[in-house]
Amino acid sequence: MQRPLELKQQLAKIIRWQWIIENRLHFVRDTAFREDASKVHTEHGPENMATLRSFAITCLRAAGHHNIASSLALSPSDLSDW
Repeated sequence: MQRPLELKQQLAKIIRWQWIIENRLHFVRDTAFREDASKVHTEHGPENMATLRSFAITCLRAAGHHNIASSLALSPSDLSDW
């Protein structure tokens, strides 16, 4: 059985991890891609679009872009070094 202090520390770690996910992925999708304003609401559309947005964010970060919103404004020729 875990001690109360260890349990509190583990719970705090889980909560911090959830906020890291929220700030690095969901917030970016909501702001840069305006996900909350999406008109896609039927069948598997929302899940598919969320997957595509997450994939785009992952690709941009892998290419060294830290500001996703600014990166989305780049022209295709600016992204040719991928």
